[in-house]
Amino acid sequence: MLGYRPLRYAAGALLVVIIGGALYWFTQNPAVGGATAYAPEFKPDNFVAKITNTYFALPPGRKFSYVKKVANGTERTEIVVLNETKTVMGVTTVVVWAREWLNDKLKEDTKDWYAQDKDGNVWYFGEAVANYKNGKLDNSAGSWEAGVDGARPGIIMPANPKVGLTYQQEYAKGKAEDMGTIIAVGKRVKVPHGDFHDCVQTRDWSRIERTANEYKYYCPQVGFVVLEESAWLGASLFGASKSELVGIASE
Repeated sequence: MLGYRPLRYAAGALLVVIIGGALYWFTQNPAVGGATAYAPEFKPDNFVAKITNTYFALPPGRKFSYVKKVANGTERTEIVVLNETKTVMGVTTVVVWAREWLNDKLKEDTKDWYAQDKDGNVWYFGEAVANYKNGKLDNSAGSWEAGVDGARPGIIMPANPKVGLTYQQEYAKGKAEDMGTIIAVGKRVKVPHGDFHDCVQTRDWSRIERTANEYKYYCPQVGFVVLEESAWLGASLFGASKSELVGIASE
């Protein structure tokens, strides 16, 4: 029977990870699945023309490129700050174009809308999503716009990130209810594009999607996200991949 001990130990360790992960999830996200009331104070004249937040700056023409290794190949993402705007709920938002490819085949094509208030908080006003399957347009699941069907804008990056701060990133009931929590500040992050300091680490999760749980790192030298990784306990044990910044350019 001695020969079976390593297998039993491995199975026991796996069970601990699974149980620990479940406990972590439900204790860290007690509101998942629960009804919420969200009505942020909102004044259209309290916004400025440019987004200059240290951790979420969006100068027109800036392009961010990311690579992520997955089980069935490579995901490549390009995010471009367009030189165009969209008015949402009376606010002039900056349009950001994000495209994702799996093994060079287009998977998702999205336009997001952001604006910064006078205090420096960056707000998220919605997204127009086009999902592709086998290279062809399949659906627009995930799309939402503040002011339509009760949807409301949320904060994507606070003006002054402080550890423990939790904020609503988006709100379209039953469709888009992502949350963010500041986990750490002053972090050092190393990715293919470089070695960065004084970064903010957030944990993004959802009130309606139990599987949504990831860390993001925003660095002042970039003014945007440089790394995304799973926040699930034991994720590294299972070889969870990361989406890493590989390049920045101006178009």
